[in-house]
Amino acid sequence: MTSLGRTDEPPPGGDRGNANRRSRRPTEAELRAVIEPLAAIERLPTSAGEREAAHRIADLLRELGADDAVVEEEPAYSSYARPIGTLSAITVAAGLLAKRSRVAATLAATAATIGVVDDISYRNQYARRALAGRRRSAYNVVASVGDPTATRTLVITAHHDAAPTGAVFDERAARRLATRYPHLLDKVNENPPLWWPVVAAPALVALGCATGSTTLRRTGIGLAALCTAAFTQIGRSRAVPGANDNLSGVAVLIAMAKTLRDDPIHGVRVLLVSAGAEEALQEGIRGFARRHFPQLPLDSTWFLNVDTVGSGNLVLLEAEGPLHMEPYDVPFNNLLSECATRDNINVLTGLRSRSSTDGVVPNRHGYPTATLVSIDDQKLIPHYHLHTDLPEHVDYACVSDACALAEAAARALAAGA
Repeated sequence: MTSLGRTDEPPPGGDRGNANRRSRRPTEAELRAVIEPLAAIERLPTSAGEREAAHRIADLLRELGADDAVVEEEPAYSSYARPIGTLSAITVAAGLLAKRSRVAATLAATAATIGVVDDISYRNQYARRALAGRRRSAYNVVASVGDPTATRTLVITAHHDAAPTGAVFDERAARRLATRYPHLLDKVNENPPLWWPVVAAPALVALGCATGSTTLRRTGIGLAALCTAAFTQIGRSRAVPGANDNLSGVAVLIAMAKTLRDDPIHGVRVLLVSAGAEEALQEGIRGFARRHFPQLPLDSTWFLNVDTVGSGNLVLLEAEGPLHMEPYDVPFNNLLSECATRDNINVLTGLRSRSSTDGVVPNRHGYPTATLVSIDDQKLIPHYHLHTDLPEHVDYACVSDACALAEAAARALAAGA
């Protein structure tokens, strides 16, 4: 039995006898009925489309018995592209003006480096406050199912906004590499660090200006110019359909509401949270944290983040972070692995992500957190941030397995596992 660092005894009225039952797997038709209508809505972070999707999700949850489902508006910035793109442009300017004042150029490039690191590491995000324009609203959906009297709470999170696209997300080069060197796949345990060049650009300019190295300065200027162009394109792009990323996660929330309505659970309260503005680097879930974390005790609350689970092979992430890897809770991951084994669900472990999902927020606040994602057989996310992320490209069997695992985790927590 996996210890979760809480208590060895199940809560009063817990479902110890139900912990080993086989979980329900929704049909493809059920999952498509959720994903297809929402994918037709353009859902950039903080947009009217995000708001419309949030209200549709809340309506679906209420129809399935989650009568308290509500849409909560949270102050949020719309994009990471504008502040990061501006910092990249400042880096180019600093590098070009270094001949006039190396000290000023060094200081400007150093400030840009710190600003990029701070923003993508979801910390204070000072540059975002200064450069991103006015705050708008993210639209979070929050509903409760399960046992309202339980002392334990499982929060299942997903997000319903969709990402803009850009040339940087073109997957053809990665596909060719994986096809040509398949033997390397077994050695890969994390995705490429796409944010590293963005940080390296101002750092190289700062170092080049400080030391007088023309090579370092020019390399940094070139990288920063490419970053500026990339973020400008992302900032001007329309949203992708986002069927896999992350309406597949929303489908898991809806399936959980239906399952626990038809087969109630005792011993755990389940909060279903569909966050907005995740694609602006976790703006929505940060608003949820400000509003709800004070009422969620650390010693009796678990977070299961479900993001992009329609790629073919489920993955329980070991750690996540664009720069510094932050490990997820080992006992909770072990519990989920045990649940997967009992329910005959194939789940890969030992993999890490150089991206960031909503799971980083509760994890950093000290909650036992797990993040469930998926990859294909080449360890890539097909159609990631591309306009081909359509409902017909979702692996619905994989999404169904994610639904079953979420249910199994809820019942295990209810049983006091």
